[in-house]
Amino acid sequence: MTAPCEPFFPADRSIRASDSPLDVRELGLVDYEETWHLQAELAAQRANHDIGDTLLVLQHPSTYTAGKRTQPEDMPDNGLPVVQVDRGGRITWHGEGQLVVYPIIKLADPVDVVDFVRRIEEAMIATIREFGVEKAGRVDGRSGVWVPADELRRERKLGQIGIRITHGVTMHGLSINCNNTLDYFGHIVACGINDADVTTLSLETGREVTPEQVAPNVVDKLASAFSGALQVADHPIASANRNG
Repeated sequence: MTAPCEPFFPADRSIRASDSPLDVRELGLVDYEETWHLQAELAAQRANHDIGDTLLVLQHPSTYTAGKRTQPEDMPDNGLPVVQVDRGGRITWHGEGQLVVYPIIKLADPVDVVDFVRRIEEAMIATIREFGVEKAGRVDGRSGVWVPADELRRERKLGQIGIRITHGVTMHGLSINCNNTLDYFGHIVACGINDADVTTLSLETGREVTPEQVAPNVVDKLASAFSGALQVADHPIASANRNG
């Protein structure tokens, strides 16, 4: 994703309204809809200054979720149910082996949504590269983290982002495919993109990489990106044939 204009904040300035340490909550394997309701409760509490900024770190059982821009042709062809959610983006899948992090963050004024997304991407890219996928980066016009095409494979999405901001507080967040199955992605048009594929850290590195291994790294990188210690860079990947 490429910002259409300069961010509101200098790159080395925190995007958070608070400088208190993040409250990191490791939830394990938790139902999607239960966690969605928990996010809403925490976001309301954060907006009222009842709690501090929080990161929910977890995995979900197998679940399709459809954001506000999902189109009918994106929907699953395997008859499985879909949870309609209030985030941006289109349809995706969550399941065991995929790391999910939901930042419940009060953003500093003026709220800069694009900068927030780019900082999340920066944390994801830094984490994924540390695990050995050194060519991971951004695709212009598409959010998330990508691996470039090669002689045998198309561009592949390794990490997804979908957020919602209400009263200056963020909900939803990011997921990184670690060692999850890709079977369920084959029954949808994932993120509304039909000219690229989906991959995992385990497939790209040739070794087993679990959410438990990745979680501490991404939490650390998110804290650094939000504070401005880890600054946003372009990280463009080599272009393949794309339709947008």
